Amino acid sequence: MGKNRLAFWILVALLAGACTGYVYREWYPDEASVKKFAHDISIVTEIFLRLIKMLIAPLVMSTLIVGVARVGDIRAVGRIGVKALVWFLAASFLSLCLGLLLVNIFQPGVHLHLPIPEKNAAESVATTTLDFRNFLTHVFPVSIGDAVTHNEILQIVVFSLFFGVAAAAMGEKAHPVVHFFEVVAGIMLKMTGYVIALAPIAVFTSLAATVAENGTDIIWVFGKLILEFYLGIGLLWILILLAGGWILKKKIFELIKAIAEPVMLAFSTASSEAAFPLLMERLQRIGCPDRIVSFVLPIGYSFNLDGSMMYMTFATMFIAQSYGIELDTGKQIIILLVLMVMSKGIAGVPRAALVVVAASLTMFHLPTEGVVLLLGIDQLFDMGRTATNVLGNAVATGVITRWEQGFAEVQPVLQEKISSVQMQESE
Repeated sequence: MGKNRLAFWILVALLAGACTGYVYREWYPDEASVKKFAHDISIVTEIFLRLIKMLIAPLVMSTLIVGVARVGDIRAVGRIGVKALVWFLAASFLSLCLGLLLVNIFQPGVHLHLPIPEKNAAESVATTTLDFRNFLTHVFPVSIGDAVTHNEILQIVVFSLFFGVAAAAMGEKAHPVVHFFEVVAGIMLKMTGYVIALAPIAVFTSLAATVAENGTDIIWVFGKLILEFYLGIGLLWILILLAGGWILKKKIFELIKAIAEPVMLAFSTASSEAAFPLLMERLQRIGCPDRIVSFVLPIGYSFNLDGSMMYMTFATMFIAQSYGIELDTGKQIIILLVLMVMSKGIAGVPRAALVVVAASLTMFHLPTEGVVLLLGIDQLFDMGRTATNVLGNAVATGVITRWEQGFAEVQPVLQEKISSVQMQESE
């Protein structure tokens, strides 16, 4: 199913589910009947969540190993790779911290008061007794098989990081193994696509059950969440452009003008891949050397997802707030760091941000049912976070260019190509 068609059917399911839940609540107002309806219809949601959880361990392991192993190639380009990673990590940390700050100020989910599913209630009580020592030792796996069996995502992340770094250190000898995990990652991506294709059904049943039990308040909460998220995205754009302008000086205005169309293309299609060729051409047009553009952009598409980072903090904390689960500052910081690591190398996954959020919820024993609620309005979030990802990578490319040799004059061959593109655009 194409991305636009899927988004359309998810929207239809969102509206149909909300209407079904509202109608049932009006026709059968007694609490017992509503609870039975919600319990029966949510079986589809439960199956969908089980399928998502089935994918998480192999998906995280394969994509993270491949992503980290590929970073080993950065040594071949020396200082460019180091500077790029420093910028990427700083931008990611800024996005996560800003998102965490805003979601704690706005508290968009605090008025929902959703009941905690029974299995999560027991888990949340159990985890409150964990101290820092127990948590820290639990991070490191005794056995990778045991970690995969029990979906211990953080343990899988630790193993994958060690494995990827070791594979990168071995160089060509490890290429067959890295290629194997590339194939596994490809298979998992295909499977993820199959599961995500079932999203409209899960969204319909989830919204029908939620609205039947809790009324239409959730619709207004969603609207508030979307507005607050885009306010956060706006602030993040300002910070990224200010940081870029501090380094690029007046060149930042030329860069903004050059990338306006790729950013709008990414926003309208909710696809950073759709904007990639045009973004590369526009960066070369303003004098970014091809060797920097061709290196920084592909790496950035996997490791510099500023908009997705902010969304993941918003989504995770929104779900915790919706179920009335209080997270202390220490646990929020740990979640922030986990999201930062888990998101690397998973950019090609359909609805990647939601997959990472689902994994983090599982890890911290938070209700994964909240993911299905957000899936219904994910397209609206996806447009903003995708445009932000493209903007962040464009600014990063400009900054690395300034740090290296400065902006070059456009070469005659490239100028001829640009003129041809301009003629096609004007037709």
